[in-house]
Formats: sequence, C-alpha cells, structure tokens
Amino acid sequence: MDDHTDPLATAPWRRLVIVGDSIALGVGDPVDGYPHRGWTASIALALEAARPGLVHRNLGARGLLTEEVRETQLDAALAFRPDLAIVAAGGNDLLGPGFDGLGVEEELEEMVGALHRRGALVVTIGLFDITRSGLVPEAFRAPLSQRIRELGARTAAVVERHGGIHVDCTDHRAGADPSIYSADRRHLNAAGHAIAASLTLQALTARSGAFLVPQALPGRRAWPRWPRARAMYRTT
Repeated sequence: MDDHTDPLATAPWRRLVIVGDSIALGVGDPVDGYPHRGWTASIALALEAARPGLVHRNLGARGLLTEEVRETQLDAALAFRPDLAIVAAGGNDLLGPGFDGLGVEEELEEMVGALHRRGALVVTIGLFDITRSGLVPEAFRAPLSQRIRELGARTAAVVERHGGIHVDCTDHRAGADPSIYSADRRHLNAAGHAIAASLTLQALTARSGAFLVPQALPGRRAWPRWPRARAMYRTT
C-alpha cells in the first residue's frame, strides 16, 4: 500500500460539524477541472475515506454575522456531539461599515470554547488577503487588509487558547493570485477551495499523524502554480 492509498486509520475523528457563514458553506464559482465543492466538503470527504462511518453536518449559512452564527448554529452543533469542529465566521462582520473586532472575538470565544469543552478539536481558518490580488480598488486595499488581518489574529488567539488549529491563509502566496477568487470578489472559487482544503488537511495531518488525502478529482488539468494542492488532489 503506497502513501496515496493509505486508509488513514489513525485519524481519530468520527463526528465532524461545520458552523459559520458562506465560507463554511463553501460558496464559490466552478472552475474547469476542479471539484465543484467547498473546502469543508473536501475535508469531510477525505475524513470519510479515512474512517468509514464518519458522519458530518454542515450548518453554514450565507450572509450571517458572527453573532448570528452563534445564535442559530451553536446549539445544534453541540447537540451533534462532534469530536472535530470547523468554525468559519467573521467575514461578513469585516465587510460592514464598522468592524467590531472585539465583539467578533467574544462571539468566537463562546462558540469555540463551548465546542472544546464538549470534547471537539476546533479548526479555524484565516481568510486569504484578496487585497494582494489586484482585484480590490486601491482606495480600499489598506483598510480591508487591516480588517482581514485583525480578524485572523483574533480568530487564531481564540482557537489557540482552546488547543485548536488555526489555518493561516492570510499571507499564503496564493492570496495574490486573482484566479482563485469568484466573480463576486468575496468568495474563493473551486481552485481556491482546493488550496484551502489542502492547507487544512496538512494541518490535520500534523495533529493526527495520519496522511489525509482528498477524494480524487473527476478529471485532469494542469496545476502549474500550486503543487501542494495538486499533490493532495489525485486525478483518475
């Protein structure tokens, strides 16, 4: 059995819950040759392949502020009894007229803390900094980048206090590539989701000792820019 067919029996997680906004839901444009699914769906598929019988639930919903994520999703997430949780929230807060970073951090603290106390390893993600891509008008680049970085720092501080994992995409070189974003310039497209999934699976690999590989893509394409993502998404 080679590395790419490892059944990942050492991955410990059996119940995955995902909470958050459209980032958690996996909204994004399709890209030819990539799976048309979000990064969280790819993670769930990889874990299902590793541990047959793993169950997951995605509670993510579009347009929610962090407070609304907590109000509408936390109880259901806890009732699911997860041992692994992904929390992706705060993106809609930073796009508003005023960004209450401390308020977002407090909401995240309540969610991450509650999930951790129930026995879940919690994973969060830092947004790619789209202001580096040339897609954001110059007048908005500095203030938006500052908010993205503040959200990432506050999110990382929360999850690290609870022994979780923060996947920091903010300074990843892919963030400067305009081809990873959807036409709305708010969400990743399928290529961007593939990169986010790859980075998250690498972090989970480091934590679990398992070698996590997403399910194979339904086709082939060139992956000239992001060899790590290409290596983790095998084609058939």
